[in-house]
Amino acid sequence: MTIQKVGGWKLRHSKDVYENAWIKVSHQEVITPAGTDGIYGLVHFKNRAVGVIPIDSDGNTWLVRQSRYALDEFTWEIPEGGAPLNEDLLVAAQRELEEETGLIADHWRELTTIHHSNSVSDEIGVVFVASGLSEGTQQLEETEDITLRKLPLAEAVEMVLAGEITDSMSVAGLLRLALEQRVGVSVTDVSIADVSITREDA
Repeated sequence: MTIQKVGGWKLRHSKDVYENAWIKVSHQEVITPAGTDGIYGLVHFKNRAVGVIPIDSDGNTWLVRQSRYALDEFTWEIPEGGAPLNEDLLVAAQRELEEETGLIADHWRELTTIHHSNSVSDEIGVVFVASGLSEGTQQLEETEDITLRKLPLAEAVEMVLAGEITDSMSVAGLLRLALEQRVGVSVTDVSIADVSITREDA
């Protein structure tokens, strides 16, 4: 049975070829928008990614330096983590901020949503801004070897422009926040008690 997909794509057959706790890889036989036979390798993510840009009253933020196995190098990033598909994104972001930085925030807002690698995967990333900071307890996972750095937000943006930060969520989030501050436009602020996150109407 052929399944109509987006645009001119059609799916003829799909077979799962690899799966672990985080991803599932499938080999798919497709009909391309040009009407020809083709194949597609699709990586399905079992978690959504969340990132947090914490901002204190002096305009400072925090970055984390950690080893990335797939790249075989260290990277500077905003605090990030995974949210199971059935978990509220705000709850996940709150957890990841405290786990990686030891910070707790009273005020949260959704900043932007990105697709990390939309040619081969369905992974979605959501970045939040957190303010009203206080100290909590850092609780690193066994896969995390993190070094924290507190610095002015402007310096973090400069690191993006200099190519010192290349992580996609960090780049998108920091540049989006810098643009917001320049043009005076922001998305809806939400309190820690809010159940859901909404955007302002365009």
